[in-house]
This record gives sequence, C-alpha cells and structure tokens, in this order.
Amino acid sequence: MSKEKYLEAVGRRKTAIARVRITPATKVAITANGKEFEVYFPTQELRRTILSVFNDVPEKFHVSAKLIGGGIAGQAVALRHGIARALLEYDINLRGKLKVKGFLKRDPRAKERRKFGLKKARKAPKWSKR
Repeated sequence: MSKEKYLEAVGRRKTAIARVRITPATKVAITANGKEFEVYFPTQELRRTILSVFNDVPEKFHVSAKLIGGGIAGQAVALRHGIARALLEYDINLRGKLKVKGFLKRDPRAKERRKFGLKKARKAPKWSKR
C-alpha cells in the first residue's frame, strides 16, 4: 500500500455501493474494481455521468473505487456520488457548485417491495363480481 494521503467516501444509488478513494495526481485517472475506467464502463454516457463531477474542479485526482451491488448504471451514479463526497472532504468551498448540480444528494428512488395479496408492488388481481 502506498504512503500517499487519500480521502475516502461512500456513494450509493439503489442497491449499488461505491467505496471511493481519491488521491491528488497530475491527471484524472479512474480505476473501478481494479479495472480501467473505459473497460468497466463501456458506454460514453456512463463515462460522461462520472466525469461530470470534475467539470468545476481545477485540481486533478486519481480515483480508486470498489463497486458492489446494483447494475452498471446504478454503480456509475454511486461512483459519482462517492467522488463528490470525497471532493467535499478535500475542499469545502466546492460544496456550492456540487450541491447545485445535485451530486451530493443520494437519489432515494428504489424498487418498491411487493405486498401480500397483490401481484406486484401496486398491481391488484383482476376484480370480478362473481
């Protein structure tokens, strides 16, 4: 393990959890579960989602993340949330910019549980009089 100072934060979305460590570096480099950023997140849209957090940050960081649970899109948003929280520990003055863009808010939407007597979370069986 390197002796470099790092900042750690956790990001979440649905059932996806991202444990993020950021270290000051000369350029932005991201590794997810030991894989390169471009390999782990194959689509440009997912990459853009994650990199959008660095638009207002003048410094560069190396990001190392451990992602568990959820799907690839949920993991991307969880990673963005974790990076934003770690950046906040690095510089509290970034709070305004990150908050306005909604990167500090944990998206609370998740799948609703199925209730007994129903077919799905809200769908009731077809009613018949007789």
